[in-house]
Amino acid sequence: MFEAAISAFARALTDPAAPPPEALSGSHPRGFAVYRNNVAVSLIKSLEARYPVVRRLVGDDFFRATARAFIARHKPQNAVLILYGGAFPAFLRAFPPAAEMLYLADVAALENGWVEAYHAAEAAPLTLAAQAQIDSERLEGLRFQFHPATRLLRTATPAASIWAAHQSEGEPQPPAHWTPEDALITRPEAQVLVRVLPPGGYDLLAALRAGATLGEAAAPLIAAGGDPGAHLVGLIEAGAVSALL
Repeated sequence: MFEAAISAFARALTDPAAPPPEALSGSHPRGFAVYRNNVAVSLIKSLEARYPVVRRLVGDDFFRATARAFIARHKPQNAVLILYGGAFPAFLRAFPPAAEMLYLADVAALENGWVEAYHAAEAAPLTLAAQAQIDSERLEGLRFQFHPATRLLRTATPAASIWAAHQSEGEPQPPAHWTPEDALITRPEAQVLVRVLPPGGYDLLAALRAGATLGEAAAPLIAAGGDPGAHLVGLIEAGAVSALL
């Protein structure tokens, strides 16, 4: 019974159309409405902090209305607000008012990856000097242990370029080419890095991250005339790898 009352209270807090819980029937309904609004404002501010570029792209009014719709369907599952809002990109992808803004969910996915990378566990990144000491005969059989902060993102729109253009206070410039992009997100030290991957890079890194050996992951790229070495140097320079096994 107590758990049912708590659940009813939580539902009423995030549903403006719901009446105050029966347990508060003798209290002032206006007081509960103020409390409910404060909860909504806190959750909206949390989403604004997590998705600042999405907010800039659509404006404050649209973002806050969208955030309220998200809050109505997605209740916080943890008392730590920095963990709230991970489902927002998927919500935007299915949100009818944003249907024509295909880039919006992609940018949100990148921003969510940025936050995840920022709060990921610490680990010492592998250096190029350490990699250079590995016997060349072992290279094909190596497996990569990725830094806990490393994220890979494939988008149908130039989301990384759009995000990068909004990292200053000036007027953002639109991407030179409206094409799909693959991005690498890392945080080897204190700063989160976002890099657009060259063609072939995503598939190579995704295979390595899935547990393939370097030889297995590089085979399709080599068959297509690509150079896995350049991709690997960029990967290690970005601090995306913590060990070679």
